Amino acid sequence: MESVLQSRWHRLDGSNIQGSIAEAVEKSLIKEKELGNDIKVCIGTDSQVRGAETEFATVIVILRKGRGGFMFINNDKTLQRMSLKERMLTEVARSIEIAYHLCQLFDRYQTELEVHADINTNPRFGSNAALSEAMGYILSMGFTFKAKPEAHAASCCANKVV
Repeated sequence: MESVLQSRWHRLDGSNIQGSIAEAVEKSLIKEKELGNDIKVCIGTDSQVRGAETEFATVIVILRKGRGGFMFINNDKTLQRMSLKERMLTEVARSIEIAYHLCQLFDRYQTELEVHADINTNPRFGSNAALSEAMGYILSMGFTFKAKPEAHAASCCANKVV
């Protein structure tokens, strides 16, 4: 599986991001700040297993508080077999990889960042088996952690494009 940093990113309309994802995010942060928008960034990943293939979608959601938002999307597929817990932790690792790569930008532009995990907080669901490890991983990196039902970047946005 290719690194989320080196692979292709696109917008919801399908248009490809030219240059690096860091450049595209920085341009967006500058533009939104110039427009006076109070923004927050949420990063999340979701995956779907289809036969022998697992597809991952990682999103960077830029929310204009009270005014909607937009996202950058990365899709990737693998034939690697994974347990549910391993897949959940792979989702988290992909989100952390991009959050870590971009965190200096968010600091520079004083932008709030959350990392969202598509993991259920209810122990009756299988994904819950990865909750403590995912939370520890994200928090140990210094990021704000959100899980279902508050993890909209992963459970809603990424879910729609995977």
